[in-house]
Amino acid sequence: MIGYGFMGRAHSNAYKQVGQFFPSQHEVLLKAACARNEAEVKKFAAQWGYESTETDWRKLVARPDIDVIDICTPNNMHKEIALAAAAHKKAILCEKPLAMNTAEGREMVAAVEAAGVPNMVWYNYRRIPAVTLAKKLIDEGRLGRIFHYRAKFLQDWTIKADLPQGGQGLWRLDVAAAGSGVSGDLLAHCIDTSLWLNGRLDSVCAMTETFVKERLHNLTGKVEKVGIDDACTFMGRYANGSLANFESTRYARGHKAAYTFEINGENMSLFWDLHDLHRLQVFDYKDEGKIRGWKSVHVTDNSPDHPYMANWWVPGLAIGYDASFTHQVADFIQGLETGTPAAPTFRDALETQAVLDAVLESARSEKWVTVAKD
Repeated sequence: MIGYGFMGRAHSNAYKQVGQFFPSQHEVLLKAACARNEAEVKKFAAQWGYESTETDWRKLVARPDIDVIDICTPNNMHKEIALAAAAHKKAILCEKPLAMNTAEGREMVAAVEAAGVPNMVWYNYRRIPAVTLAKKLIDEGRLGRIFHYRAKFLQDWTIKADLPQGGQGLWRLDVAAAGSGVSGDLLAHCIDTSLWLNGRLDSVCAMTETFVKERLHNLTGKVEKVGIDDACTFMGRYANGSLANFESTRYARGHKAAYTFEINGENMSLFWDLHDLHRLQVFDYKDEGKIRGWKSVHVTDNSPDHPYMANWWVPGLAIGYDASFTHQVADFIQGLETGTPAAPTFRDALETQAVLDAVLESARSEKWVTVAKD
């Protein structure tokens, strides 16, 4: 594990849980945690049960006793670590977004594919059972022709002009470390889910805004220009002819993590809300007219009908956000055992990266942009 922040905790919890709820031929051993701050990484390792610590990630990826590298660093370090890990023939799990841009992402894809190492990107929302059930309904053709896909991800934690940028905890506000703002941090999740559910995005037209233009930089001690986007909205067109509408901001007072999506088809519509994550809202036009309406499906049944739930509790008892990471580790391990890689691989995540690049280019040029295809 390289990094020990919020995602380091989320991933570590998943590694400790997976063998209890999704037993397999593999046992997950927490061999080493790595970060530059020796005192803090030792505290993290002791809390989560890692056997050892490192302060140099280059030493970590070269260790012969380690099979898998988990990259939980700021975005600007993803490429360098992934290339080194691939060269050492390590399997790689990488936080999202894959890279700073599509060009970096292509290098990472080439490296892991040339090395033949298992790889995956942590787009965990795919693995919330209600979202996975939505995928199942779409793949069964129940929605018919799809007309609209809309998503939003709203937060409010940066509505402070005196909030600094850069450094631990605030690197997401520093363009040199993050590459982008809400587009890469929040919309990346929305985009990945939409590509998985609704297919390729062909073109986009976007608008971004940076509400606070300058902030004190923690690393330089100087007031510097803010280069990330505080808010981003875009519309687009999918390859299947449906229309896209996305919004993300860190300036929506009252929202901490308001992620929702809705899909409208000719026969059925689906709606999901992270704040009610164990429910999928379904409108089925084929229902008898006098009882036709939106229904709330409680996705907790321990049968094959409700993804992942057979490994948890009895019907009616919900699981939470943390379980999506456990599901991701379980699927990654299953991919090792079956030889069928679990998605999203680096190549899958490269498609999301291409959409992100197109969104930012559209916002800069104030024009429609075609999404690059690899």
